[in-house]
Amino acid sequence: MSLFVDTSVWSLAFRRDSPGDAPEPIRLRVALASREAVYTTGIVLQELLQGFRGPTARDAILERFASLPMIVPDRDDHVAAADIRNTCRRHGVQLGTIDALLARLCLHHDLELLTTDGDFLHAARHTPLRIWRPPYRAG
Repeated sequence: MSLFVDTSVWSLAFRRDSPGDAPEPIRLRVALASREAVYTTGIVLQELLQGFRGPTARDAILERFASLPMIVPDRDDHVAAADIRNTCRRHGVQLGTIDALLARLCLHHDLELLTTDGDFLHAARHTPLRIWRPPYRAG
């Protein structure tokens, strides 16, 4: 399964104070180590670069993203993202503009979304968006 990784997961993965056992960053590390297809888009890169300070963090982000396939949204993606946002709003779900675009890119390119952002879970109830969930472990 090919993954699209949301800013929320990348942010956790790049943080030094991140909980090392959170399932989403672990899933990302496994995907990268096994050379599984991991996709991104410009707005995710931009959000990460805006959220971290200093040249070392910037260079680490740019280095990591250099090998990832970059999806560039087109006009149809933006139109469909607006439809997704409107569908969600009709069902009482407030999905942001950027999140709607990311959901559209996942749907358009048949990608599973790796995220910690709960808004996507709500959106997935009203769209065919697939979100990665950690495997259930009986306790």
